[in-house]
Formats: sequence, C-alpha cells, structure tokens
Amino acid sequence: MARRSPAIIAVDGRSGAGKSTLALELATALRVHRTVSVFHLEDVYTGWDGLAEGRDRYVAQVLESLYWGEDARWTSWDWVHDADGERRSTVAADVVIVEGVGAGCRAARPYLDAVAWVEVDEAARRRRALARDGETFAPHWDRWAAQERGWLDTDPVPDTADVLVYNRADGSAPADTLRALAQLPGLQETLRPEIQAAATPALISRRLRLPRGPIDAAGLFERHFPGDHAVFLDSSSAGLPGTTRNRFSILADDGGGTATRVEHRAGTTEVAIGCTRTRLAGRFFSWLDRNWGPARVEAPAGLECGFALGWLGWLGYELGRESGGVDRTSSPTPDAALLQPARAVVLDHERSEAWLLALAAPEAVPWLEATEALLRGGLPVTTAAAPAGPPPAFTAADTRTAYLRKIREAQQQIADGNSYEVCLTTSLQADVPPPEDGTTGFDPWSTYLALRASSPAPFAHFIRWGPVAVASSSPERFLSVDAAGLLRAEPIKGTRPRSADPVEDAALARDLATAPKDRAENIMIVDLLRNDLSRFADPATLRVPRLCEVETYATVHQLVSTIEARLLPDASRSEAVAVAFPPGSMTGAPKISTMAILDGLEEGRARGVYSGAAGYYSHTGAADLAVVIRTLVARRAPGNDGGWQLSLGLGGAITADSDPAGEWDEVATKSRGVLRALGTRFEAGPAGAQASGRASGPYPSQGPGPTLGG
Repeated sequence: MARRSPAIIAVDGRSGAGKSTLALELATALRVHRTVSVFHLEDVYTGWDGLAEGRDRYVAQVLESLYWGEDARWTSWDWVHDADGERRSTVAADVVIVEGVGAGCRAARPYLDAVAWVEVDEAARRRRALARDGETFAPHWDRWAAQERGWLDTDPVPDTADVLVYNRADGSAPADTLRALAQLPGLQETLRPEIQAAATPALISRRLRLPRGPIDAAGLFERHFPGDHAVFLDSSSAGLPGTTRNRFSILADDGGGTATRVEHRAGTTEVAIGCTRTRLAGRFFSWLDRNWGPARVEAPAGLECGFALGWLGWLGYELGRESGGVDRTSSPTPDAALLQPARAVVLDHERSEAWLLALAAPEAVPWLEATEALLRGGLPVTTAAAPAGPPPAFTAADTRTAYLRKIREAQQQIADGNSYEVCLTTSLQADVPPPEDGTTGFDPWSTYLALRASSPAPFAHFIRWGPVAVASSSPERFLSVDAAGLLRAEPIKGTRPRSADPVEDAALARDLATAPKDRAENIMIVDLLRNDLSRFADPATLRVPRLCEVETYATVHQLVSTIEARLLPDASRSEAVAVAFPPGSMTGAPKISTMAILDGLEEGRARGVYSGAAGYYSHTGAADLAVVIRTLVARRAPGNDGGWQLSLGLGGAITADSDPAGEWDEVATKSRGVLRALGTRFEAGPAGAQASGRASGPYPSQGPGPTLGG
C-alpha cells in the first residue's frame, strides 16, 4: 500500500525547554506555503505519572493514522478530573508538528520525518516551566523529572535526534530550526519554497581602490576577523618575481547572524546554523552537491575572483573513503570543515583592490562601513614576532631505517605491477606544554606569520577552527573550476632544495627540469589527473598547456604541470571534485589500488588535514582548492590546559628508480619552510635526524625515532 501522509516533525525535549512555543512559531512560518497541524503530547499524558502511557497513546492513536494520511482520532486526558476526557482529532495536514516530552521516542521514530531535540540547562528549564504553569506544576516537578530521566536512560533521544536546538529564548530558535530542518534530505520536497528562497541569497558588495603596493592582508585578517572559526586564503607570494598563479586573498570568519559551519566525520555531517546543529548520515559529497554547484548568485561586475561568498575550509585525506579509498583510522581533526560566512573580503593584489561582500541583513551595512573605514585608514604593517619560548621538539613517526624499508616495499609493489607511483608520507609530531607564568607560549597565528614571511606561496592559508589551527604555505593547486565550467589542476611532483649560491641554485633548477625520474613522477600524475577530469568533462576538451615546468619558491624548486578540461553541461560539480579527491599528487597511480597500498605502508595512520584540500566553493558555482602540503596542524591538547599538539605531514613520490636515501633527504627538504618558522630544523643524516639535545619519546610501533629540535 502506497503511503500518502503528511511530513511529521517531532519537537522533543525536557519540560521547560520551550518546545510548545517553538512548535507554534514553526507552524506559523510553515503555514505561508502549506497546511499545518500541531499536536501536543500533554493532551494524552495520563496524569502526573503517565509519561510512559501517554507516549504509547500518542504512537497508537495519533501517529499510526497520520502516517497513512488519515486524520487521527484520540482520547484526551482530563487533568482536572484525572481521567479520560473527550475524543478529539488532528487533521492530516501537509505538515504535522508533534511536540512534548517523548515526541521523538523510539517507538515514534519509524513514523517521523524529523526529530528536533530542544536543549536548555536545568535551572532555566525549571524557571520557565513554573513561570508558564504556575504552582500547578511545582509540586510535581521532581516526580515528572524522574520519569523523564528514566525514559532517557533507555532511550537517549538527544543522541539520535536529527536537529539539536539550544534554545536561548532570544527569538532566534524558530528561524534557525527551520533552516536546520531544510538540511534534511527527507524534507527537501516539503520545504522546497524555503530552500529555493535561501538558494538565491541577496549579495551586497563594495569595490575599493587601494594605494598601489603590497596589501597587508595579514593585518586585515588579524584586526577584522577574530571569530573562533575563520579562514584566510592567502596569496602570500603575490607580487613576488615569477609568481603568477594566484592574485587573490580571501578573508572571512563566523561573525554575522547567518554564518553556517559544517563538519564531517566518518559518515556523519553536522551542520551548525545559529543555535541549531543538524546531523546527517551519508556521504559528505552528497551534502556538498545539495548545497553547492549550480550558480546561486552572479559575481559583481569587475570581480575576477571566482569567490562571491559561499563555503571555505578543508577536506581531509580520510574523506577519500568516499572516492573508493580504504576506510582509514579516524583523524583527530574533522574529515571536512567548511564555513559559510555572512561576509568576507576579497583582495585583488594585481589591481590593488578590495571587494567587500556581505549577505543582505541588518548588520551587513554597519560591517561594510567599518571595514571600508579600516581599509581607507591604512593598516599597520604586520610582522612576525620571534617564536616565544624554546622551539618544539618534534619526533618523527618513522625512523630513517623504517622509512627506507617502506620505500623498498613500495618499489616491490611497483615491480609486482600493483602501482606505478606511490606517494608515501610520514609525519613529525610535537607536544607543546602550556605556557609558564609570564610567557605567551605557542601561538598558531604568530607561527603562520613567520611561515608566510619565510616561505611565501600562492595557495598559503590559515584556518582557525575552534581548537584546531591550520598554517600552510602550499604552492600547489589541487583543482579549480570557474563559473563557466573550466576545470584546472596543477600538480607538483619533483623537488630540489634552494641554494644561497646563485650558480649552484640555477644548477639545481636545471637538474630538476631534466631529471628523468622527476619528469616521470610528474607525467604519471598528469596522466592520472587527465583520467580523473575526464570522468565529468568533455574528453575532447582535455589539454595539458604546461608540462613539467620549474617554479621556484623560497626554500625549494618544484616541477609543475597544468591540466585543463571543460565540464559536461549537466555534470555535478561536487562529484567532479569527489572523483579527483584526494589529490593524485598525494596518492600515486593508479589511485584506488595505490591508496590501499599506502594504508598498509603507513600502518593505517590518519593523515588528517595534510594531503587533503583547502579552499573555497563559491555561490557562483566556482571553486579553487589547494593541496594541503607544507602545513602545520595544531590542536589544543586534551583537557584544555593551554598546551598544543603539533603535526607536520611530509612525503614524496616513490617510483621504480627512486633512491631511498634521496627520498629521505627530500622529506627533510620539504620540512624546512615550516620548521624554520618554529625555530626548529630537521637534518636528515645517516642515523636519522640531528637532535637538539632534547629528549622526546618515540612512537611505540616504530622503535627509537629521530628527535627534531631547535
């Protein structure tokens, strides 16, 4: 029998959480486009000890009928006479909102399209409940609360609810809850009018001409984007000789009333909208497909950067499980973390312009005015401070001996025909203790300032995400797509260190340009990316306008290629990103089988943010993502004692003719830019790393590991 039913939304929570008010305000908002009925569970509770029986009546007399599209006939409870009352009915409208303690109980969930759990601290709940019901409820509060606790001990609805609402009673809950419910796939059709209205945000923009010369992007970010969740996509190499690949910097944080945050971990996406959190099971790229892709706004005339608000953040390497990779150990950082800001600044370094972007809202104009005044008044030049305290003592996850053994194992896999190229990685780890009295201790932002000063790069970025900070000097574009559908990848494979001697430095660059092994590495990844891009692009448009060209950065020379193609007209942009992810330059070829090899060689260790991608997905349909390399990831130590856990991922491409000792040296070369910002070095000698004289315990599975210090 086909089901013809309303969409049924449960609003659950303990007494005094504000469920009734929220349900009624939701109903008012939803009635603009459809019919709505509201059912209150307090009408069927069988007295002050009747929570359990009331839930049973609610399921049997109300939900079972509504689920099949039939009006529900139920027996009310007469609280005055403490007995059954009159028969009543609830119409099977387009939407039915059921509210009350137990609305989302286990027995009800098969009939429900969504469960929203409303949370308030106990003192506030009691105060609100007694203010609403006066002294009627007061004698029974403890009695009723005990029933709630007993029920939730066996049926933890907050852990399974689709939406969590932290009801601050400031008027924000109804609008935030409606936006949160619109995230649920099962309500997409029901809430289509609301979703369509939100899909075309009104954009306000201002274009400012700035004085010619370097723009202090870091100073603007430091002074004007203080949010707990903030993203700085920093073309820190803009204006330097030979740098042409990125002229834009983007700055945003979670300020503003409509900012949204998204985190994905191991198959669950959590969307934070105002006072709500929505949980969604399933693929992250499916969520991205619903929330990004088709153009939702048109970029302001003259803005050549693809970003006109949208999503900013990272995709971690472990998200590769959705593209055919193995399900690796969960990372301590989210597999994906994206911010949809309500406002942002785009800096055009080539034209010396600033674009101020904001979603239309009451607070937008004051923010635009304040930002313009700040830019026109001039920013003090931001410089990196000297590292505070002793440099951190890093320990390598692999000893030199272990890493060389893994290289030989990778070469055996290549000899056996299981791979052509294996991008093997390791990591350096350090624990930084909390600051002592009178010291500032480790600071991720100061570290990033030092990093961008010593190692400027076209795709540098700093991301502050609650207890996590990502400081990167990435030179590599993973993938971009413009609003018209042009895809571009720019893989880097092949590295030489810089030399202070100009003659030797030029010789190193020439050696890189002509080395058969490095060119082979690069060309294999070019071929992999041509295959990735062709999955959603017109194969006839595939081209390689640049093959194995040398680019020079502060600490290294790199071999870079460019692959381009044009998306098919109806192709999903998010799925085009998904099939190319993780970046081929961080896996090897062929990708899927090589990722399985890597999982074994790397002993299932999570890479986390490292070797994933960071960048933006614009409301214009454009995206630009960098490969997360040359990147320090800092996490607050458990216990919130002020300490930090630092991680620096490193690696290189292994081919049949790789020299294991040379690959270990390349790992050291790639570490220099980040470690220099920390006042630390990694010297790769025959015994491992040159220690600073500081002891640091090895990883148990690896035996004695090299210690890296100042």
